[in-house]
Amino acid sequence: MSDREGHSGGAGPSDEDLSLPKATVAKMISDLLPSEVTCAKDTRDLVIECCVEFIHLISSEANEICEQESKKTIAPEHIIGALKRLGFDSFTTEVEDVLKDHKQQQKDREKKADKIKDSGLTPEELQAKQEELFAASRAKFAQPQQSQQPPP
Repeated sequence: MSDREGHSGGAGPSDEDLSLPKATVAKMISDLLPSEVTCAKDTRDLVIECCVEFIHLISSEANEICEQESKKTIAPEHIIGALKRLGFDSFTTEVEDVLKDHKQQQKDREKKADKIKDSGLTPEELQAKQEELFAASRAKFAQPQQSQQPPP
């Protein structure tokens, strides 16, 4: 279904429900601006509204591409195609780089999971090892707190 068809019966969230975390956006803005420049709250809110609208535009176009290909899941290629269709060709190289990095991170996570699987330890042994590590961590953090408490 394209965004032009709409949602009946309140099936999806309303536009008021769609937003981005204000603190995250504020941090991103402050990281990008010089330290002597501040951003007003209403400006931050406007940036959030623009970002939400941009996401909506791209996802709607990607959904149309997806429908044309008789697919039911929007894939990264559909997003890249939507960017191109909407005239954001200059974004595609960076998006493709981010996608490549994301795929590499996923592979690294899988390798880490395989490392645990290939450790030769049973699930019970792995859990016992984990409990030992937690106990050691609790003991480490409990010591400074005990020394800070006044004597009885």
